[in-house]
Amino acid sequence: LKSIACKIFKSVCPAAKAKQLNMKTNQLVIIRHGESEWNKLNLFCGWHDADLSEQGAKDAINTSAVALRESNLKFDIAYSSALIRARQSLSIILKELNLCDLEVVSDWHLNERHYGNLTGYNKRDMADKYGEEQVQSWRRKYDVLPPPITADNPYYHSIRNNPSFKDIPPMEFPDTESLKVLMQRVIPYFENVIFKQVLGGRRVLIIAHGTVARALIKHIDKVSDENISTVNVPNSIPCVFEFNMETGEKVGKTTFLADENFLNEQIQKTASIGESNK
Repeated sequence: LKSIACKIFKSVCPAAKAKQLNMKTNQLVIIRHGESEWNKLNLFCGWHDADLSEQGAKDAINTSAVALRESNLKFDIAYSSALIRARQSLSIILKELNLCDLEVVSDWHLNERHYGNLTGYNKRDMADKYGEEQVQSWRRKYDVLPPPITADNPYYHSIRNNPSFKDIPPMEFPDTESLKVLMQRVIPYFENVIFKQVLGGRRVLIIAHGTVARALIKHIDKVSDENISTVNVPNSIPCVFEFNMETGEKVGKTTFLADENFLNEQIQKTASIGESNK
């Protein structure tokens, strides 16, 4: 995380610097959803519609909402993926911030990457079967595709028939995705829809997923294809970007709203292949 600032964010600092430079800026906040039931079980989740775990709901309150409140961040619109773990996280956060009337947009373009036929399998079990190097390559490499999901995967039909995905054009419905492939749907949506709101002065909150957050960090911070494999985004910790509204250029460092020790602990947890449930 060489380009990522690991420190508590003070919202007044970038704004004060921008004021000194006579620069009009706006902020964008991205949060990976809270722990899901499948995160808890260490399963590849992707497009499976797993609920938040009890811990995930608590973290949306005690980590996400608290950090946003303490940093005095305000919002005009919020975006989430179509997956329930992101929508549940957003709902909890908005309730805690007394923003239940905030405009909310849920869109499948912000869905987590599709993990193909890894969906539903324990990460450690897959590492024991295929080797840690192969599993980490599937998880973190920029252009490595997991095996496509097949009709005999236990979750194939529930994913295909999820009502939240009914508006996805059949030719765009994935059966597997790498980070590279995911960026082909995430980045155009970000640029054409979300970023226009940011440059127009609206304060935007995005609740999405680990790979979506990595895609946006790669795009905004211009992280190389090689170095993006080292970037891990933990659950529930807000990530803040600031932009020059005239040029669209980023101002200052990308910042996570967390104590450095806690942040590093959560990053290591996210990076780990984890344990088997056997």
